[in-house]
Amino acid sequence: MKTVIIVQARMTSTRLLGKVLKKVLDKPLLEYQIERLKRVKLADEIVIATTTNSTDLPIVELCDRLSIPYFRGSEEDVLARYYGAAKEYQADVVVRVTSDCPLIDPQVIDKVIQFYINNKYEYDYVSNSLERSYPRGMDTEVFSFLALHQAFVEAIAQPDREHVTPFIYMHPERYRLAQVIYSENQSSHRWTVDIADDFELIKRIIEALYPQIPTFTLEDCLDLLREYPDWSLINAHVEQNKYAV
Repeated sequence: MKTVIIVQARMTSTRLLGKVLKKVLDKPLLEYQIERLKRVKLADEIVIATTTNSTDLPIVELCDRLSIPYFRGSEEDVLARYYGAAKEYQADVVVRVTSDCPLIDPQVIDKVIQFYINNKYEYDYVSNSLERSYPRGMDTEVFSFLALHQAFVEAIAQPDREHVTPFIYMHPERYRLAQVIYSENQSSHRWTVDIADDFELIKRIIEALYPQIPTFTLEDCLDLLREYPDWSLINAHVEQNKYAV
């Protein structure tokens, strides 16, 4: 089985334009994420799924500089773009993360992938985000190419086309779903970039940890925020999209 991490990324985010390439310590957020994804042991390839818009050329240029494969498709039909990336790079197992999660921990991704591999005959879809216990920003989904193909062919509703996986996880009568739960409930933390306040928190975390521990973990982030509990208040007011991931 070929396991491919596919990261959807675009520059035209409505709430914070160009967020994926906003810089911290002179490095774009997407580059931090790619650096972390390269440490995932159970994935064979990383693919950035961006759009055909000229505004996303900077993402393509970053991929070229980092020698990371990419796929360009529809901005609005993200499911079609995602499916196209999975098909072109011959994924058997698809790992979905989003580009607004630059702190994502490769060990967390490996844990979700490992659970899927160990139970591949029992489950079609495994995630750590339908029932939240991990901080938001560690969101990982793992599912079969077959399930993605079925969603691509059959999904009609606009939210299903825009958010890729609702067609799968909203039909538990059809798809066998499983959850990976963290050892303690840390779901109150929000480490994803949607607006400027989110970016401010992520910026502080990276500036505090990366120079000393470039391979910092989920636990390192939790320790840091125990030391500076007021930092979590920076984006505590942000309302998340109703969809799980």
